[in-house]
Amino acid sequence: MRTGLVGVGLLIVGAILAAVTGTPADDLAALAERIWPVLLFVVAITVVTELAAEAEVFRVVAERLARLGRGRTVVLWAFIVVFATASTAFLSLDTTAVLLTPVVVLLARHIGVNPIPFALTTVWLANTGSLFLPVSNLTNLLAEHRLDGIGALGFAALTLVPALVAVLVPVVVLAIVYRRELARTYTLSAGGPAGDPVLFRWSATVLVLLVPALVSGLDVWIPALAAAVVLAAVFAVRRREVLRPGLLPWQLVVFAAGLFLAVDAARSLGLTEIVEALAGSGSSPVDLMRVAGVGAVGANLINNLPAYLAFEPVGTSPDRLVALLIGVNAGPLVTPWASLATLLWHERLRGLGVEISWWRFAGLGLIVAPLTVGAATLAFALLR
Repeated sequence: MRTGLVGVGLLIVGAILAAVTGTPADDLAALAERIWPVLLFVVAITVVTELAAEAEVFRVVAERLARLGRGRTVVLWAFIVVFATASTAFLSLDTTAVLLTPVVVLLARHIGVNPIPFALTTVWLANTGSLFLPVSNLTNLLAEHRLDGIGALGFAALTLVPALVAVLVPVVVLAIVYRRELARTYTLSAGGPAGDPVLFRWSATVLVLLVPALVSGLDVWIPALAAAVVLAAVFAVRRREVLRPGLLPWQLVVFAAGLFLAVDAARSLGLTEIVEALAGSGSSPVDLMRVAGVGAVGANLINNLPAYLAFEPVGTSPDRLVALLIGVNAGPLVTPWASLATLLWHERLRGLGVEISWWRFAGLGLIVAPLTVGAATLAFALLR
């Protein structure tokens, strides 16, 4: 409820600022045109995940995944690193946060280990691993339009080096911080079949088909919405009581919409000029570090998507635009609202009964975010 109330407050503030600054209706319509697909995707993918969890898909996947580790936690964790990176690269950070989080939490419970290292691996790599392809992050899709139709392969070639570094740094930090937990061994316990085989088969099939559909070139909200409608229809027949208003992440939608409106209105009050002054100009390594740093701080202050929209004017060249993406993609690891993926991840954790201190999350983020953004930007600048 707190997130929703903050969102309502932001909507009110944004509306007041828009009225005071005389923001044209066409500008507000253009903003709505850019953000509604993002919010619809978040709603649809959340519904899909909730229903798949009710069908016990994630529990069964977790139990089978546990066998791959052969009793060694660090081996299992390595598989999670690979899966989180691949999922983020090809399916987007929000999809990773929503789909992989319940798997890793249930996996940790199944083998009797602390779920926090696995959960942090998921959310950190959901953010830092989102530099590989345009589909990896909605900020990338927005930036691709400024790169003169560079395409997926051209984008990947431009961002490959910083993308690899942005994955490597948090993995090293996690391996050091949680070395004792990861060094443990485990014994597999017997699992069981899904309670409703029909719901399980439908849910598993929809998820399998959704993966390629999300990278098919269609707007991601289209396959996500189709998947949500199909699963809702199946559950309406098999378990109607599951279809409740609580399936919809309305608090996150209100919060995100409020952020977008407030930041867009703030641009009319001189935010763009302030950002341009902070980010400077030029494409030397120092200049690019400056751009990335501004992007990372902005993402943690106001969320990475509105931060990208607010700071987009400083991306005056491909190099500066990539530096900005490094900041807003790999940097939002400190505040809970820094990315929608982090908010979705936390919602999944709460739904699974896992608690993590935001103070610890922020403390670790203050270590790994500067290291990741700095190393990725420096690698990009020196190897260009």
